[in-house]
Amino acid sequence: MEPLERKVADFIRDNDLFTGTGQILLAVSGGADSIALLHVMHRLAQRGVIAAELLCAHLHHGLRGAAADGDEGFVIRQARELGLPVVIRAIDVKAHAHEHQLSIETAARQQRLNCLAQIARECNCPSVALGHQKNDNAETVLHRLERGTGFRGLAGIHPMRRAGENLTFVRPLLSCSHAEIVEYLQSRDLTWREDHTNLDCIHTRNRIRHRLLPALQAQSCGSLVEELTALAASAGRLHHQVATEAAKAAAKHAVFGPDHVAIRATALSGLPRPVAAELLRQLLTTLDLGERDLTRRHYEDLLGLAQSSPVKRRLSLPGGFSAHRNSTTVVLRKPTPRNEGLPGPVELRIPGTTQFGPYRIDAHLHDAAQLDRAAIASNGSPFQEYFDFNRIHLPVVVRARRDGDRFVPLGQHSDKKLGKFITAAKVPARLRLQPAIIEDSEKILWVCPIRISEAVKVTEKTSILLELKATVM
Repeated sequence: MEPLERKVADFIRDNDLFTGTGQILLAVSGGADSIALLHVMHRLAQRGVIAAELLCAHLHHGLRGAAADGDEGFVIRQARELGLPVVIRAIDVKAHAHEHQLSIETAARQQRLNCLAQIARECNCPSVALGHQKNDNAETVLHRLERGTGFRGLAGIHPMRRAGENLTFVRPLLSCSHAEIVEYLQSRDLTWREDHTNLDCIHTRNRIRHRLLPALQAQSCGSLVEELTALAASAGRLHHQVATEAAKAAAKHAVFGPDHVAIRATALSGLPRPVAAELLRQLLTTLDLGERDLTRRHYEDLLGLAQSSPVKRRLSLPGGFSAHRNSTTVVLRKPTPRNEGLPGPVELRIPGTTQFGPYRIDAHLHDAAQLDRAAIASNGSPFQEYFDFNRIHLPVVVRARRDGDRFVPLGQHSDKKLGKFITAAKVPARLRLQPAIIEDSEKILWVCPIRISEAVKVTEKTSILLELKATVM
């Protein structure tokens, strides 16, 4: 066994990455790290170190033209030479970035993870292996230091991360440096693809990799990558201890309701500050409030509620969430849709008009060849949408929002909890309070007036269009 393979095998064992897994999805871009991941995991599976079948996934980002096509063909050949099946998917990063006002870098990361999760679920893979290595971890720590972080952020990239029920993202190469990976590939006469966009320092990660890290290394005596890796490991151990204490406090002091969590103010204020802040983070996460929107100021204000004489007794949090203090308790509450007065599910008349609470919904069918596609695409009203009628399974009903609702938002490739999506998309309060859910016999078609589903969007192949227009009476 090669030294790098032994190092990865030890890391997998020490971090218990694949216990009980039956199939592993390997994310293979064609770059050096992912090709090393492919070959190392294949060798470990052959030797029985990993008791799992391997499946490859390659995502075409639609960003680099012929070069991206070349990457796809290269990965297919690599997988076939090893006798491994490969799944190819295309993702529209530019459209996702434009729709959600994200950088290309952020949009690509989101789309990658969403698509890999979808493939894993479709192929019954409980684990997705990614090619992140030690240098990536060091760059992540620097990135977080640059923009501001606590010890939880200093923990860097975790070897394992849960991504919903029965799905885990793992990083078997995290103990290996990029130099070790290149040496391994060269020693085995293995080739890889170079992505020229990785040299463009307009992207934050590339600037850190090619400018900041080398400049800092030039001023350092030892290996800065190793020092940052050690810092991440130390911060990770500290965060694990703090998170464990916070979880114990939650089990002892928190009371969970369907749309809120309450905790005694004295219990919260009596905890060490890092534990109290982590406890609040855990509690807000159970309410589906995305962590990216929370700042240090939010946590400081929340901890201020637990003081004996709080300056404020009510706080507004991102996404319509809130917190308030009564005589003894701090209560965290998620936004509650105004479903009062809405009837039960009503079947939509297609074509025709349907009344549902304050909504009047008009449905029309159109021959796609007779409509102006440009006019459809430029429709700016959130209360009027078009759907591919042939992808809809009748009957179609309209109903109120329910806890646990999930759908695949337009521009994405995996289903989302509706509450999390609304929070992450920063939907204006005037639109999110009382959405009408329009669904067919299999799936949600439209969260009116917020977003339609990717599954029923209009494409060039659409022959029959369903037009729905909602009017609030």
